[in-house]
Parts: sequence; structure tokens; C-alpha cells
Amino acid sequence: MADALIAHGAKRQRLIATNVANADTPDYRAKDLAGFARSYDETAPTGLRATHDRHIPGSGWGMGASRLIDADGEPAPNGNTVSIEDEMFRLADAKREFDLALTVTKTSLGLIRTSIGRRA
Repeated sequence: MADALIAHGAKRQRLIATNVANADTPDYRAKDLAGFARSYDETAPTGLRATHDRHIPGSGWGMGASRLIDADGEPAPNGNTVSIEDEMFRLADAKREFDLALTVTKTSLGLIRTSIGRRA
């Protein structure tokens, strides 16, 4: 799950960078990703087969289809919807996602180390 959160944050940062790079491009529409929870809930199945009708089909822990959405910015006279201020807020949110994923990863590694008898 932490890997999926990192992947979502990386994709989101790429979109934010693309938005900022196109801040002066006429008719450019700012893009963003749907929230992580929504993307994570819609993960594609892993391809596990249910060989019996009582089996539960598996679902993946990875990123599903990250939904690209229009950021709904107010258009400038040239039709561009990129707002640098909005992009700064989105970037701060993506950093928060990364920090959360890093904390989860560090904590799980600490639990694994403790379970095998190592403290470090």
C-alpha cells in the first residue's frame, strides 16, 4: 500500500510539473489525479483465477488506473486554466502523501527488524 501511495504521489508530482511548465500555453487545461483512496479502491485484479465458485477472486495491492481529472481552474483570457497558487497547494499535498508513505515504510521495516531480533 505504501508503494502505491508513493507511485500515486510521483505521478501527481509529474502532472504538477507539467502544469507549471505549461502555465503560459494557450488553451492548456490543468490536470490532476483523483484522490489516492479512490484510485486505490479501483485497483485492477491481479489475474488470480477462482477455480471454484466459492473462491474469492484476488485484487491487486498496486496502483489501479489512476484517474486523470481536470483540475477545474478558472480560465485566463488565453484559455489556460493553470494557477501557480493552486499548483503549490497540490505540490504540498503530494509531499504529504510521500511523507506518509515514508513513515509507513519505516515503521514496517522497524517491525520486521524487531521480529527477527535486530534493533537498528
